[in-house]
Amino acid sequence: MQLEPPAGPTTAPEAFRAAAATLFAALGDAGRPGLVLREVPAPRKLAPYAVAVAADVSRGDADVASGRFVVLHDPAGQDGWRGDTRIVAFVSADVEAEMAADPALAAVGWQWLTESLIDRGALHTAAGGTVTRTVSCRFGSLEDAEEKSEVEIRASWTALPGPDGTMDLGEHLRAWCDLLCATAGLPPPGVSALHPR
Repeated sequence: MQLEPPAGPTTAPEAFRAAAATLFAALGDAGRPGLVLREVPAPRKLAPYAVAVAADVSRGDADVASGRFVVLHDPAGQDGWRGDTRIVAFVSADVEAEMAADPALAAVGWQWLTESLIDRGALHTAAGGTVTRTVSCRFGSLEDAEEKSEVEIRASWTALPGPDGTMDLGEHLRAWCDLLCATAGLPPPGVSALHPR
């Protein structure tokens, strides 16, 4: 992975380079069966420095979820960030129709995110976002296709340094992976899913 400087100096500030190194290190150990992480081009106009990761989750031969995790760094900060490093995350997952119809799904989806950040010790502030439930009904020539239900979680939060002044972006990535896998219905790490015989 490389830090992507949209403009200006080609070298990111040392504190951000050190934080990004924790993100790169986490790429190797954040994986779980069915989860594939890869670097993707970062947005070039939102902040002076950025890195981005995309993910896909599969069960068997089917892709069931995808997401994008973007870290933006602006040494001067930006309005509303309350810090200099903002994470923007997206998750989209197929869900069963009954789950999509449950009005509690939105609150549960947001709780998955906040609990993942807390459980991983990912220090943060100013979190905000949306959870969207969709059901796609097919008509005409697509009438025979199955109805598709999805949940989308769009969120952003500001990563904070720890007491020693360093920032561990790896824990933020791991928290996002936990959210992605939970949304896709994968069991937590160390837990095996029960399959009918």
